Amino acid sequence: MTTSRPQGEQASGPRGEPPRRRAPAGAAVLREDVTEAIRAAVFEELASVGYARMSIEGIARRAGVGKTAVYRRWRSKLHLVLDLVSAIAVQGLPAPDTGSLEGDLRLLYEVTSRALRHPVASQIIPDLQAEAARNPEIAEALQKALREGQHGVASGIVRAAVERGELRAGVDEELALDLVSGPLYWRSVVVRADLPKGYLGRLAAATAAGLRAL
Repeated sequence: MTTSRPQGEQASGPRGEPPRRRAPAGAAVLREDVTEAIRAAVFEELASVGYARMSIEGIARRAGVGKTAVYRRWRSKLHLVLDLVSAIAVQGLPAPDTGSLEGDLRLLYEVTSRALRHPVASQIIPDLQAEAARNPEIAEALQKALREGQHGVASGIVRAAVERGELRAGVDEELALDLVSGPLYWRSVVVRADLPKGYLGRLAAATAAGLRAL
């Protein structure tokens, strides 16, 4: 008689041996490869159908797992998305270190611009922003992700410029964050306009001048 493999994360034993017993639910080991497959599926599902139409069933189908594998990790699609958005803040952006304020800004803009142009990001960010207007939990998580991710990098750029003598000490970091992050985000995410040739270089020069004027 052939023993069917139950749905979920149970792995079958070597050929000729019975499948390993499933661990009790409370002691189940969550496989990292399954977790990563689910996270990737969430990004793809968000980009494809948006948050409102996204479902645990669709995520599980795209990830090639059963619904129970998703529910073992997250109670609902809201908690799943909140977890992913929060993870963005933790990962952050690489801190530029070119030796000059304008160079650091130019590198930051190049990296950020590539990320914002990614097809998945260009679909997910506006959708989550719209959902944030209706859902305070998503609004809080999205704000935290955007501010913490950018704030850490912007603060590092400003501190390095102060140490090099390019900016005066005691510069307003909150205003500096707005100057550094606002224009590119506005053009790429809000207006969704193409960046003309040389735009990032001119933006870096203008932002550096604005920071020196603070």
